[in-house]
Amino acid sequence: MLVGLLLIGVAAWGKGFGLVSSIHIIGGVIAVGVFLLLIAIVGLIGAIHHHQVMLFFYMVILFIVFLFQFGVSCSCLAMNRGQQETLLNSTWGVLDDKTKSGLEIQLNCCGLLNTTSTRAKYEEDVKNCPAACKENSCSTCGEMMLHHATEALKILGGVGLFFSFTEILGVWLAVRYRNQKDPRANPSAFL
Repeated sequence: MLVGLLLIGVAAWGKGFGLVSSIHIIGGVIAVGVFLLLIAIVGLIGAIHHHQVMLFFYMVILFIVFLFQFGVSCSCLAMNRGQQETLLNSTWGVLDDKTKSGLEIQLNCCGLLNTTSTRAKYEEDVKNCPAACKENSCSTCGEMMLHHATEALKILGGVGLFFSFTEILGVWLAVRYRNQKDPRANPSAFL
């Protein structure tokens, strides 16, 4: 439940402060948060009513979420600078000019990365750059994004790893609780 509320809150905070402009990203994060919140509610209802079927589905879905979250967290922690550069290059290539210009204005930078393999694309991006730093010497957007991405990946990986282990604890507790008898049940009803 905490992870779901946290995702919804962070998405709303990011949209409110204008950190994320894409409604698709905000919608996706809120949808995942609502999904996790609904799964938590299913687990709570199953625990309160000693409903074994609901607890079983809660365990299975929570375990699948654990596997996915654990994998993504480990990937975030294991991603090195070369992989980040490859990801940024492929993403920068599919962005439209309006989005690139918005990033360059917001980050006050020009172009992605000034490397030998992307020199022509970099020079074209610098020529079309609307950032205020263009008169002086601009830093590349790639360096700024890589600096922030390295920090963000470490934080996201650590937080995701922490919450993934709390989810496996929830699965273990649901297994233990599912096998307990309902104290309100009539013990002679099965005889």
